Amino acid sequence: MRNTYGEWLKAQREAAGLTQQELADMAIMTRSHISHIEGGRRVPSSEDARRLDKALNTGDVLSSFRPETDDDVLADYFAPAEHLEQQATMIREFALSFFPGILQTEAYARCVLGNAFPPPSPAECDKALVARLGRARILQNPTSPVVWVLLDEMALRRPVGGADVMAEQLEHMIALTEVGRIRTHVLPISVGYHPLLDSMLTLMWFEDQPPIAYSEGARTGKLHDSPSVVAVLQGRYDLALSDAMPLKESLALLKATAKGYREHG
Repeated sequence: MRNTYGEWLKAQREAAGLTQQELADMAIMTRSHISHIEGGRRVPSSEDARRLDKALNTGDVLSSFRPETDDDVLADYFAPAEHLEQQATMIREFALSFFPGILQTEAYARCVLGNAFPPPSPAECDKALVARLGRARILQNPTSPVVWVLLDEMALRRPVGGADVMAEQLEHMIALTEVGRIRTHVLPISVGYHPLLDSMLTLMWFEDQPPIAYSEGARTGKLHDSPSVVAVLQGRYDLALSDAMPLKESLALLKATAKGYREHG
């Protein structure tokens, strides 16, 4: 369905005599985003589809026939990043106040999703939970993608779901780190200000396309594919990582924190 959608978009663009860059300019998008949609590698957000319809004078066709996938239960702004996450060969996550989606346990994820506003119905929460847990399937491959996780210490200290849920979440992180599936570093609260303090950040690398960054705040997310912007965000990540605890010390802190939750749960 995605390929058919992308092929139809390409046909309409070419019929209008537009290059990818010209359409991107008209729809307030990037050329690479247009390329990924036409190639079936991304599904546009609802807003992107509306702008493409307007630019190509196609009524509401691109909006109405936007492929329906489990991504529709994700925040609309995250859907393009979710597609790329599944294709990445390397992912570097920075978590400011809670654990990244691909690393969340079922109980932790249910708490995060269930406390959204406006409150979701039980059915909506269950559907979103299935989609979030499904993203973690990329970790079933023992070697790819390579995953680094930089955790602000506040993510460890904030008792999302209570002591038992936090202990389980930390033990999950410990297990993945100990077997070498992920590499985990904790950025101590004592560092004070650091260059990633304003948002969560995901950096992704691929075999056949340039690296991409995704940043997220309250009810907003932004996919960055401009090389200059991605380079700046990579630099911020590297600078914050340089202040983080080494792997062994980070693992020891995870274990001590999990033990504390277990003892006081």
